[in-house]
Amino acid sequence: TVDGRAVLTVANTGPVIAPDAVDGLLEPFRRLHDRSDNDGFGLGLAIVASISAVHDGTVTAQPIPDGGLNVTVTLPKAGPEVDHTTA
Repeated sequence: TVDGRAVLTVANTGPVIAPDAVDGLLEPFRRLHDRSDNDGFGLGLAIVASISAVHDGTVTAQPIPDGGLNVTVTLPKAGPEVDHTTA
């Protein structure tokens, strides 16, 4: 947690990504390169961004200089757990 919020960062390797191309990767059906094979539909990061927004969170993505992407999801910290097994 950071400042009372849950934070998850995932980094991957891959091609070098221009900084101006990163925001587009959070949009549905947007891929870094034209689709030339069956390697995904360009929905993964868009789904992460949508789910995060619904839960009052944020998603940021930053290119890694040698290639790949750092993606950070920040969500409000959950309140106290509720025991739903008792009536």
